[in-house]
Parts: sequence; structure tokens; C-alpha cells
Amino acid sequence: MNQITLIKNMKKLAYLTSPKLSSKEIKRLQERDFLQNLNHLDQIWKCLKNRYGGILAVKDLRGKNKEEFSYSELDELITKASQAFYKIGLRKGEVVTIISENSPRWLIADQAIMRLSAIDAVRGINSPSVELDYIIKHSKSVGLIIQSNSIWEKLENKEELLKDLKFIINLEDFSDNGILSWEEFLRFGNEISSVSYKADVDKCTINDVATILYTSGTTGKPKGVPLTHANLLHQVINLACIADPKPGSSVLSVLPIWHSYERSAEYFFLSCGCSQFYTLPKYLKDDIKQIKPTIMATVPRLWEAIYDGFFLALKKMPNTKQKLIKRLLINSSKFKKNLRKFRNLQVDDSSIIEKIKALFLIFSCFPVHKLSSIFLWPNLKKQLCGDKLKFPINGGGALPEHVDLFFEALGIDVLVGYGLTETSPVLTCRRTWCNVRGSSGQPLPSTEIKIVGENNSILRFKETGKIFARGPQVMGGYLNDASSSMKVLSIDGWFDTGDLGFLIPNGSLIITGRSKDTIVLSSGENIEPNPLEAKILSSEFISQVQLVGQDKKNLSALVVPNIDLIESKFSENDLIKINQNKEISKFYKSKINKLLKNRIGARSEEQIIDCLFISPFTIENSLLTQTLKQKRKEIEKLYETQIEEMYKKQIKRENLI
Repeated sequence: MNQITLIKNMKKLAYLTSPKLSSKEIKRLQERDFLQNLNHLDQIWKCLKNRYGGILAVKDLRGKNKEEFSYSELDELITKASQAFYKIGLRKGEVVTIISENSPRWLIADQAIMRLSAIDAVRGINSPSVELDYIIKHSKSVGLIIQSNSIWEKLENKEELLKDLKFIINLEDFSDNGILSWEEFLRFGNEISSVSYKADVDKCTINDVATILYTSGTTGKPKGVPLTHANLLHQVINLACIADPKPGSSVLSVLPIWHSYERSAEYFFLSCGCSQFYTLPKYLKDDIKQIKPTIMATVPRLWEAIYDGFFLALKKMPNTKQKLIKRLLINSSKFKKNLRKFRNLQVDDSSIIEKIKALFLIFSCFPVHKLSSIFLWPNLKKQLCGDKLKFPINGGGALPEHVDLFFEALGIDVLVGYGLTETSPVLTCRRTWCNVRGSSGQPLPSTEIKIVGENNSILRFKETGKIFARGPQVMGGYLNDASSSMKVLSIDGWFDTGDLGFLIPNGSLIITGRSKDTIVLSSGENIEPNPLEAKILSSEFISQVQLVGQDKKNLSALVVPNIDLIESKFSENDLIKINQNKEISKFYKSKINKLLKNRIGARSEEQIIDCLFISPFTIENSLLTQTLKQKRKEIEKLYETQIEEMYKKQIKRENLI
């Protein structure tokens, strides 16, 4: 093989070194060069105070205290809280567990702890008590911060905690058992800072551990992920390649702040001088209209909920209006889809003939799309998510194709990203100028991605394999767990994400599933459930779904049905009776199999043989994580008996034939 052929073959390999920056990305990074010399995340606040002092930084819309602070006030409170922590005994390298949801006080405590080069281990209030106790012990915390009295009541071993910890702080309530209220705690920061305090603050280095995040627990006991200031600063600096909100831009925060995605996104938004508004998922519909955010960090389930809500409202309209809006949506969707095809902004390349056809459809759909974009879609966008949303960034999972296309048709370009807790978390994200639908975008600066096959060789473009990543945002290893660290981290810094996917030549990454989620049928066929489930969810009759069939002959589906639509079509709303109704079962199996059959690259073994109708997966019933991901193992375990019965019935049917 000559050298020219070797070079050509290497160019076809699915291995992206640090991507070449576009002129837009270079300009955005240059505008943020004030961040380049920081070696600690908490050092950012002096810069922000000088740049954006009077601008609103944070406001709590739905919390108990409903506080709001400017950038100047926030900097002063962080300094005060940092001095208070030092006064009550917190020192460099020590860990404090924070159990709380989003609030300005959470942010102040977080940054004050970091200023001392101490570390926070963070978790939400809905986590089970056994998990919270585990985190406190596993992280070797010397202090504890709780949101309220109810969290304290939830914890086990209270006497042991009061005895062993240096301090316990309650963010919202007053206690009389040795626990400091927030006001009492801040009083310790009123004294003039000592020489030793200033000396300790100055000892900080960029490789200090900033925080310990714990994995979601979808695969068992949560692992501690220590992230350094270098990890987090990479995100704060380089997320500017994805979005560049202007100072004072409104941000609506609905995801839990203790989750890696919301956390890094929030640090980035604040570094831009944005105004952050905290809300709760149940108030999202109201607050998104009131705040009219310019930018948001979201997860797929939020977009799906907005999508479902729209079509539910549409069904209540007169038939003529329903038909008109649906036809206009189909027209705009066709226009946008063919525009992408013509511009090569899709996973599969378009031939010259396909581009000519696409161009014809673009011209034929344009007039009606233009009228819709002027007279109809702006009002609809205003009702759904305000009229100023410019950078809706989606993480925590792939966005279903039908949901993605719906918002694209309305003129809302959702920027889908990809990453993990262990990668701080963002590895890749779509750009506004290279928004390839179906992909998770291109790597951030200094980030390498490669796709590896079963024999550890690098695959070619469009070949599916394991996704490996390397870069400044990747963790150094799990906390107190060398064996788990060695399984996912190579000596030269490559991190095995455990996800499956492929790369296309323009640098976009396409996620096809998670290796741990792979269903292996008794025939030996490997099925990746995630893309199949995303396709199934395009049916308005299905709210949630999980495919099952490990070691079985065929796939089956656990279906959370849209009860309103079942009642409308079949006059039935009782789940037990729905499962007993053969007509409903036949209808759903037919609809699901038709959707799966029409997938590009569909295989016969991807068809389902049966379905079981079940109750919704929620955070409250512990079947969803705090970021609304399905806990696959727990779901299968809960319905284990019904799943086995479903397959036994199928065997009986086959034996009768």
C-alpha cells in the first residue's frame, strides 16, 4: 500500500482530533479571553462584578425565599459565605455534602466552598435516604448543607451526623438542635477575614477537585465523579462555541442544579452575564411565557411534553382549524426537511438527483411556509415557549425525530448535545450553522472522539461502534474506585463512554444506543432499543415506551398509553380493561410495527410480538431519574412477572398453530 492510499484510508477513519474552529467560534472565544487566565472557577465572580455588576444574576421564582441578586451582590455574598465556612472550620480538600434543589443560596454555598479549595458532593432532595446516607459517608464529608427540615427528617443516623460533622446548615428553615440556619451561618462571615484565610485562598490550583457528582444510579449504586476546576473551566470557556447570549439575556432554569449538565450550563450562562431564573417543572408552562427566555438547558422529555401539550390542545379545536394547522405543519416540515437535504445537513448524503428533487419541493412549499412563518408560527411559538428563545440546548438524551422536526418547522432550532457526568458533561453539540438533525453535533474544542470496533480497531465513518472520548473535560477517575476507573479510562486518557454510535465526515456524532441497553434475542441478534423507542414515540397514542426481550425469541413493548386518546377511540380508560381488550392490543401492535418497519435500515427482528400497557414512569415512583431518564433495570424488574406471562401466552399460541 503506497503512502497516498494510506493517507486516504486514514481520512476515512472515524477519529476526530481537536476540530478546526470556525471563524464564529474563534470570535466568540476571543471575546471571552478574560476567562483564560483563571485557575479556579470561583475566581470568575470578581470579573463578572466588574463587567455586569448591576445586572440581575439570579432570581428564584418558585422557592420558599424567592430571593434575587445582582452580580455585585452575588460576589459579595460568595465572599461572605466563604469567610463564614473558613470561620466554622472548613479547609482545603475537605468535602461538604449539599442536599438541595436550585436556589441562589445553593449557588452561593457552592462557590464559597470552592473558594476555599474545598469540595462539594451534591444531590437532590428526592433521592432515597439510603442514597443520601451513602453519599455523605462515601465522600467522607466533614459538613452537611440541607434544603429544609424535611430533608433532615429523611436522613438516618442523625445523632451520628450531629456528632461527627463540623457543621450542618439549613438553607430554608430554623432548627434548634445545633443546626445552623442560613442567616446564623452568614453572621460568621461578618468578621474581617484573617491573614490565614487569604493565604489559604491563594493556595488554589487549577487541578484542585471542585465537586463530586454522583452518577444517576440507573445501573446500580451511584459512583462518585470528582471534577476539577480545569474540567469545569473547559466547559465555561468553550460552550461559547454553541451559543453566545448577550448580557442580561433571560435564562429559565428547570433542570436540577446538582446535575452535571445544568451545572456546567448555568456556570456558562452566568459567565455571559445572563439573568438566571429558577423554576420547577410543574410551573414551566407558565414561567416560560412570563420570562420569555433567550436560552435554556433542557432534556428531551421537556420538549416532548410541550409537543404533546400542543397536539392535545389542537384536538380540542374545531375540525376545520385542526386540519388547516396540520396541513400547514406538514408543509413547513417538508420545506425544512428538503432544505436540510439540499444543504447536506443530514446524516445521509444526498445525491445530485435527490438535491434536484429537494430543490423543487423547497420552491413549491416556500410560499405557504413563508405565510405561515409570518402570520401563524410566531404566535404559536409565543404560546409554547415565548417569542425570544434563540438557543434551546438539549442534553441528557437524543431528541425524537418527530419532535425535532416539529420545532424546526416552527422556526425553533434545538441544539442537541451529548456528554456524561464523567465528561463534565459536554463532549459534542450541534452548532446553529451546522445543525444536523438526528445527530448530537460536533466536538467542543480540544475534544477528541473515536469510534472503536470489537477488536479495538478504529472504524470508518458511518460504521457503528463504541464511542471513546478524550479531552480536558474528562474526569481523572471515580472516587475510591480504582477498578471501575480502570474499566473506563485508558492509560493515555481515553474514556469509554459505554455508548454506541458513529461519526459522519462533517464531524457530527450520531448516538445509536447504549451498550448496556442492548437486547440480545435468543437468535443472537443484537437490538439497540433507544432509536426504536424514539421512533415509536412519534405516535400520539404512546406517551412512554420500553422494549424488552433479553434472551427471548422476539421483542415486546411496555407501553404507557395516551389514556385520553384511547378513551376517545375505544371508550376505555381503565388500564386493566385496556390490557384485556384484544382490539386495543391489536391496534397498538399494528401501529408500533408499522412505525418500526418504515424506519431507514429496518430489520425483521425489530418487530414486536406483544405489548403490555402500564402506568407512567415518574420520578415519584422511582422509575425516572431526576433528569427524566428511564431506569430500565428497575422498570423490567417491576414488571418481571407480567413480562414472563406475556411470553408464556405467546408460546402457547405458537404451540396451538
